[in-house]
Amino acid sequence: MRHPSIRLRLTVVYAIVLVVACAALLALNYWLLYHSLYNNIHDPTPAELAKMRSTPPDIAPELGEKLRAVDIDAARIAERRRETLLGTAGTSAIGLLVTAVAGLGISWIVAGRLLRPLRTLTATTRRISQDRLDERIALTGPHDELHELADTFDAMIGRLESAFASQRRFVADAAHDLRTPLAIVRTGLEVQLAKRQATVPQWEEVARRALTATSRAERMLDGLLALARSDSGVLALEPCDLALAAATALSAVDEEAVDLTVTSDLRPAPVTGDPVLLDRLAANLVDNAVRHNHPGGRVSVSTGPAGLTVRNSGPAVPPEDLDRLFEPFQRLASGRAASPASTGLGLAIVRSIVHAHAGTITATPNPQGGLTVTVALPAR
Repeated sequence: MRHPSIRLRLTVVYAIVLVVACAALLALNYWLLYHSLYNNIHDPTPAELAKMRSTPPDIAPELGEKLRAVDIDAARIAERRRETLLGTAGTSAIGLLVTAVAGLGISWIVAGRLLRPLRTLTATTRRISQDRLDERIALTGPHDELHELADTFDAMIGRLESAFASQRRFVADAAHDLRTPLAIVRTGLEVQLAKRQATVPQWEEVARRALTATSRAERMLDGLLALARSDSGVLALEPCDLALAAATALSAVDEEAVDLTVTSDLRPAPVTGDPVLLDRLAANLVDNAVRHNHPGGRVSVSTGPAGLTVRNSGPAVPPEDLDRLFEPFQRLASGRAASPASTGLGLAIVRSIVHAHAGTITATPNPQGGLTVTVALPAR
């Protein structure tokens, strides 16, 4: 069974309130009219009337005559009061009926005008789909609660549009980057198979290229899984120490950082979080600082109660491009060419892990080039 519309319910409520208010006003008017209509200012006071009634007629005949005249006047006044109230009641009933009908009509119109922004919101919502997220309500008029609701809805659609655009870009970039190593493997195998006399060293070279390409694809898939896991918000909360995670990350890049000056100041940084994801966070930050550097550069890693800070030298980073570095597959063209081992997901995974742990991450360009990235997580 379909329920009445909000407009009909508001109309009925408004009309009922109006009728009840009018009826209460009429009742008050009747009460005042009943107690003040046809009052005789020459009537004796209650004390005088009681004295007249208690005095025998043979003792004071004039009091008896006066008492009869008072009773006659009282009867006439009561009759006139009754007739007047009956006539007023009929007129009031007709007026109340007219008021109820007019109130229903006016309430219907007023409720329709009040609910017009909701109809606009409903129509816009029906038009919006995944491919039409550019629709906006853009409600005009006074800045009331409905205007605030429409603005909130527009802001939500804007966030959804950005999220869908980011998702499409992410899927397209992931497909492109995954297709590259697969294309390398396929091309190498096709070329090698096309040769009639392929030597063992040639097959070994093809195998090495295929192994490199598949390793890159594997690293990218691991990064995508880590990003999806941190975005899901399902974490294993355990006592951890960022200093231990940073030390593990530094030991993993010893061979790659042979031409860099690496310094560390690892003080205890106890936090509560997912050990696997926090290890990945530290590894990505250190790995990013090593890969995006220059020969003879510096890498500094420090931990403490304030969190984890990784500072490196390298190409200058424009401040307006900092946010792009934390987007998946976003690389800066100026001096930050991707190495063969880069997946384009390092800092995106870091930001996702930090947000999953209710922490904060800040990146600041260094005056001589490079970045200073600081991660702050809630202390244990």
